[in-house]
Amino acid sequence: MRPQESGGNGPASRVERLFAALRERGDAEALVFGGRTYSFAELDRLSRRYAAGLASIGIRRGDRVAVFAESSPEVVIALLGHYRSGVIHVPVNTRYRVEEAGHILRDSAARAVLFAPGSEQAKVLDDIGDLAPVERRIALGARAGRSGVPTWDELLDRGEASEALAPRDSDTAVLVYTSGTTGKSKGAALSFRALVDNMLALTGGWRFSAEDRLVLALPLFHVHGLCIGVHGSLLHGMAMMLSAKFDAREIVRQFEEAGATVFIGVPTMYVRLLELLGARPEAGTALGRGRLFTSGSAALPAADFAAFEKATGHRILERYGMTETLFTLTNPYESERRRPGTGGVPVEGCTVRIVDDGGREMPPGEPGEIHVRSNGKMTEYWNRPEETRSSLRDGWFVTGDVGARDADGYVRILGRSSVDVIKSGGYKISSREIEDVVAGHPAVAEVAVVGVPDRVWGERIVAVVVSRAGRPASEELAAELVGLCVRSLASYKSPREIRFVGELPRNALGKIQKHRILETLSQSNSPNPESSADTP
Repeated sequence: MRPQESGGNGPASRVERLFAALRERGDAEALVFGGRTYSFAELDRLSRRYAAGLASIGIRRGDRVAVFAESSPEVVIALLGHYRSGVIHVPVNTRYRVEEAGHILRDSAARAVLFAPGSEQAKVLDDIGDLAPVERRIALGARAGRSGVPTWDELLDRGEASEALAPRDSDTAVLVYTSGTTGKSKGAALSFRALVDNMLALTGGWRFSAEDRLVLALPLFHVHGLCIGVHGSLLHGMAMMLSAKFDAREIVRQFEEAGATVFIGVPTMYVRLLELLGARPEAGTALGRGRLFTSGSAALPAADFAAFEKATGHRILERYGMTETLFTLTNPYESERRRPGTGGVPVEGCTVRIVDDGGREMPPGEPGEIHVRSNGKMTEYWNRPEETRSSLRDGWFVTGDVGARDADGYVRILGRSSVDVIKSGGYKISSREIEDVVAGHPAVAEVAVVGVPDRVWGERIVAVVVSRAGRPASEELAAELVGLCVRSLASYKSPREIRFVGELPRNALGKIQKHRILETLSQSNSPNPESSADTP
């Protein structure tokens, strides 16, 4: 049932709709993690206690609380506690390092941050230090490891929260930072209305129900896992089978032994599943017991679509979306209507147009930029009014992606309008951000970073480098550049190949011509071992 318009917290409000399962499903399984099962009633009780604990340390409605920790039941409970309190939930990519994580903490002005003692994220927070002052750190678990840092257990012991839900439907629920495709990442403010309306439309079309058991191995700092996985499960009262990391063998086991029915993933995960199926064909029988397999965040190769169908009997359902608009295209639920290589057709409540540079709609088959109107559209980029206005034009969000519409309405995603945006392993990555790091090495005269098509990653990051006189190209220098990126950025942003050249191609105005670099790299699939380095 579609929620009615409501400005408050009456029975038809989106906030109430999101929390309904916690009251109505009681002792039913809500979350399974590491052998421990949590009921809906437990999530309700624990999130109330957590919300009360936040209030006891001075966290108030409208404050931002960051979560810089791997997926766990505590992260889900914290999300619910933040919602109860009207606190804005700020997930931070767990692979981020000092520069990236520090930027988010500063930009959001987070008053508190949740982390796991002894984790890599804890070390990053220590390194950030006063570069991003946060009033409170909250240690997940029973031991903080340092004085003055309240633990999760201590916070939960501070009392019970009231029955009332603080936020309004129009309030910001989450502040999800983009991947920084145009420099520093921006915080997309998503309201409760956007989250609930878009998730009901999408997952309702996918026939989510309380009878389903969802395998959730996606990270909870990205809208794919956070919104479809957690919010979709809550809205339908279904069980989440949560994993901190993706493991193909564990995914198969969930379907074979634990009654899993739905899996949502990215193309890289399907590559790993297909590798396992190649070694263990009988695993196809276990996966075949499922009801639905979906893929998003990057293009799924048609060959992998066909191979998975042959091995399991399932046609993967592809969809398209982004942080700023949530999910705007989906292939139909009916298996025979799913079309590989397309994002599908508009989700209910969403509209998509394909336009040229002048804003004129393109005829079927002709490529153009994708603009969307979405029931999941962000309210704003946090504290960035000019960038909000430039991206939201007359109600349309300008995606920067290029697509073409088939005659019957299916939209094919053809790439990006900017070669400075790389999509690898489900992440959008700014080439400029990597270029800035590589250019900081004293042996580098010039650098251009591009994404080369790759079956496993979608696009493989390649840094094309001109070295300075006196420091010739070598495997040693390539390893130094990769190491610099690993220390400075999230690991998935590190180049998987360093290619040394004498000069970079430029146009008459001196601008680097990345399309020519891509043409050259695409013609040579085997790197020169003397002038390149592969990274894991």
